[in-house]
Amino acid sequence: MDITGYAFVTGGGGKNGIGKACCLAFAKAGARGLLVADINVEAAKQTADEAKSAAAASASPKFRAEAVYIDVADGNLVQSAVAEMVELFGRIDCCVHSAGVSGGPHGPIVGNNFSDFKRTLDINVNGTYLITNIVSVAMKTQEPEENDATSVQPRFTRGTIVILGSVTSTIAVPGMVQYNTAKHAIIGISKTSAIDNVTHGIRVNCICPSWIDTPLVQQSYDLVPGLEQPLLDGIPMGRLGTPEEVADAALFLSGPKSSFITGCGLIIDGGMILGAKT
Repeated sequence: MDITGYAFVTGGGGKNGIGKACCLAFAKAGARGLLVADINVEAAKQTADEAKSAAAASASPKFRAEAVYIDVADGNLVQSAVAEMVELFGRIDCCVHSAGVSGGPHGPIVGNNFSDFKRTLDINVNGTYLITNIVSVAMKTQEPEENDATSVQPRFTRGTIVILGSVTSTIAVPGMVQYNTAKHAIIGISKTSAIDNVTHGIRVNCICPSWIDTPLVQQSYDLVPGLEQPLLDGIPMGRLGTPEEVADAALFLSGPKSSFITGCGLIIDGGMILGAKT
């Protein structure tokens, strides 16, 4: 994937989650360094150690990985984590924002709890805004680097931001008003920051996965009994996606092969929004 810079990943400490898969993917793809940011700093440290092992196995002996505590809903902590990234590595070439919550318990809006709705937006929407805003400010001050040395016309970049949205950024799943609302807002942040950042050489894109085999999906199964089979029935490929499949998309959008892509909402859903499986 030609990833050669320094990566900053939020939500990278989650066990078997998309953020962790992205961290390991960056390590294997040739990144020079990685900062894993998570509210569970011990889990982030474990991911950093696993990333070091993955980089060593991929013949990247100079790779560095560190961990930092972050609560993405707290602007001061986001500012501190981004500052630490710049202090450790000198710049942020790739940012993947994966931190978020599922927003449960779920149920029809007539019986929904406003405090659950507000908490979901505080973390998922405000957190996305804070990460995108503060990382954009840091990237704007960076010296541009050549994006693709093989191109006839030299292309330069100051960095890329990839935000984890959801297939519910484009459709609504019944009984999940807080999650649907948050993910719709996230793609709005992504598109707006993409157009605002074009002149600075910063690309911003959103990945919109459907049901991926992560602990968050397992939580949804627990919250909504009987959910699993209807979900699989609604995916033409007949299975959940894997965190690694989403990480591959994050690498693509972070690297030079996607140099003409910004402001997109890349749907990764096994055909889910095409219609019911036949």
